[in-house]
Amino acid sequence: MAVEVWGPVFSLAGVALGGGLAALSQRATQRSAERSEERRQAVATAEARRAEQMQTIKEFIACAQDAERAAYSRPEAWGDDEGWRDLASATMTSLWAAERHLVLLCEPVVHAPVHAYGRALNQAVWREIGDTEVNEHLEEHKTAFMTAARASLASL
Repeated sequence: MAVEVWGPVFSLAGVALGGGLAALSQRATQRSAERSEERRQAVATAEARRAEQMQTIKEFIACAQDAERAAYSRPEAWGDDEGWRDLASATMTSLWAAERHLVLLCEPVVHAPVHAYGRALNQAVWREIGDTEVNEHLEEHKTAFMTAARASLASL
């Protein structure tokens, strides 16, 4: 008689234990899937951020090249250079806007070098560099900017 009473209890305990283990296993699987999705989203976000930074760096470099071209094409004497001045002003406006984009999107390691490079380009365009050659004046700032840009991209 005692066996008949305990049989259903053991059976019920087995069902409860099996159900509990199944629920725990399902929860562990669900949590693992959630963590995997969080990692996937973090990787996707980092890749998108890196692509955005890369595009902004490319845009700044293109503006810097335009500014360098303006510095090299500057007329020797002031006078009939109205077209050049308009082009140089527009070029420098684009450069400063591109610099601000970099400051917004890139790591702080880029902020000072991009500003220094922009100032050096501005000085070269408006001939505030004396007798120094344009490339000589820009080289140190350009190198510092490129190094900082690489560091910013590598940190992602």
